[in-house]
Amino acid sequence: MVRDTKMYDLLGVDSGASEGELKKAYRKLALKYHPDKNKGNEEANEKFKEISHAYEILADSEKRKVYDMYGEEGLNGGGMGGGGGMDANDLFSQLFGGGGGMFGGMGGGRRGPSGPQRGRDIAHSLKVSLEDLYKGKTSRLQVTKKVICVDCDGKGGAEGAVRKCSNCDGRGVEIIIRQMGPMVQQIQQPCHSCRGAGEEIDPRLRCKKCAGRKVTDERKQLEVNIDRGMKGGQKVVFQGEADQAPGVLPGDIVIVIEEKEHDRFKRRENDLFYEAEIDLVTALAGGNLHIKHLDDRVLNVTILPGEAIKPGETKVIEGQGMPSYRHHNHGNLFIKFNVRFPEPNWTSEEEIKKLEALLPARQPVPAIPKGYHTEDVVLSA
Repeated sequence: MVRDTKMYDLLGVDSGASEGELKKAYRKLALKYHPDKNKGNEEANEKFKEISHAYEILADSEKRKVYDMYGEEGLNGGGMGGGGGMDANDLFSQLFGGGGGMFGGMGGGRRGPSGPQRGRDIAHSLKVSLEDLYKGKTSRLQVTKKVICVDCDGKGGAEGAVRKCSNCDGRGVEIIIRQMGPMVQQIQQPCHSCRGAGEEIDPRLRCKKCAGRKVTDERKQLEVNIDRGMKGGQKVVFQGEADQAPGVLPGDIVIVIEEKEHDRFKRRENDLFYEAEIDLVTALAGGNLHIKHLDDRVLNVTILPGEAIKPGETKVIEGQGMPSYRHHNHGNLFIKFNVRFPEPNWTSEEEIKKLEALLPARQPVPAIPKGYHTEDVVLSA
């Protein structure tokens, strides 16, 4: 029976975990808490040291046996090195196979100030409706990513299957010499034998699951939190969720928000713009207008009698625009009015004269200067 489970708890495994399970758990936690991903975060740095210390003990069969029987005190008292041991970064480098710096040996990523290599970020676009940007939503997105092969633990084959490429001597590149007249040209290119990997895998010992590629494809579902007020072009970042590769710190998956065009509302920053059609009676005598908002509320807009809405005129309703991202205020809602006039000959001349008496007096027509020829004309449809 295991006396102390602290080391197992740090790695999130049970006391019967296999060597492969221990390594997988350590790899996951080490990537999460590595100092290069948590610069200035002392708590994360301390966590990284603790999980590295736990893995160093449990990965050693002799130390693990003593720990299981007597706990950490047995290691400290028996000269097993429970309180010291390998540096956390050195252990990480050893597990991830770094030959040139902590993550060395692989190409295609970025290298930070302290030397570790980081994989490329992967960007995906996500189309989001204006309703969801107004109310907020959690969207689910399926992505395919490369993960370390669990069968060979990212080695590409069984123990001893991987050897240094004999053609390029492990450098991954070869020099081609070309004679061009009196000149000799040297060209450096990826090794044709190992395809730039710097190593070869014995076909007889090659991993069947990954075919020696060291990684396999995995489908993963991401839950993307769309916060209220987000805009097109904003990004949601999933740290360390991009493609994995031996000896490389995974990059991020970056979700770029793409705002869908709306059939009724237009957006400009946090303001909304809406076109409303009203009849001439409402424009002159007042009335009500209903606008269904993005959260399914209905705004009952009152036009006061005598307000006289002009065709093309814009009015504003304050605080009814988009919510401000991570703030509590809202933009404004701008309404542009299109006034619908009656059809020709819609009423009698007698009624029109009554209407004329109610409306403001006509503006006087300027007199035609003397000497000009005049001609009467009639408008047609």
